[in-house]
Amino acid sequence: MIRFRFALTPLGQVSPWGHEDRQLHWFGLTDGWYWIELASHELLRYSPETLQRYRTDHPAAQRPYVDYYVARLWEDINEMTPTVLQSVPIDLLDFVASDPDAWQPMDSDGALVAAEWHAEHALDLGYIRQPPRIRAWRTVSDDLDTVTVTWRHDDDGDIRFIADPAGQVVIPAESFLTAVRQLDHELMIAMERRIRALERTGPPDGVHLDLRLLRAEHVNRATWLAQRLHREPPTDWAAVRAGAEELLPG
Repeated sequence: MIRFRFALTPLGQVSPWGHEDRQLHWFGLTDGWYWIELASHELLRYSPETLQRYRTDHPAAQRPYVDYYVARLWEDINEMTPTVLQSVPIDLLDFVASDPDAWQPMDSDGALVAAEWHAEHALDLGYIRQPPRIRAWRTVSDDLDTVTVTWRHDDDGDIRFIADPAGQVVIPAESFLTAVRQLDHELMIAMERRIRALERTGPPDGVHLDLRLLRAEHVNRATWLAQRLHREPPTDWAAVRAGAEELLPG
């Protein structure tokens, strides 16, 4: 019901960072595309009109999805997952689902705490042009354990995606966690293959790449998700409740 999908740019087409001092590293080697399959929806897929307007003959234009470093999506998904999997109390469901554009002015420390907690349920996409707002939170009751995923994209006619401008899908919480683990597993395998290829051939001519450090970073990053999942977010529920009461319209 949910999958975080990606494809890496062919290794020979990955652009090094820098001009005079050209170099590659783990993050830069994840250059590619990514998108989210959510029930019958495909998030982060650009509309044909947007592709026609902005895409070029650059290798990154080969697919209709967001083109950036897949490591960024992976890092941000890892970052938000512990918060997403922390069940939201029933009295805060209206707040977690609310739109900050409709909030009252933020005039206290409690309001700031509540706003930060609300923001931690959002996928950070601020590095792309006119990104959709994608958010997720968990609800647990006697017979249900679900994650609600919502999105909203303000369509101003410049950047468009094929998904509806706004939507919501409720999925089993286990499906969300499985998708997060699958993204981690698939990216680690893809990068292992990429690193082995570079260890055989060496870096491209004129490009600095420390293969020993690259291997060490890969080994370290392979542990990041497990470390995240073992941490319980230190949520101050009293402060969140007080701030939410202040921020929500009366």
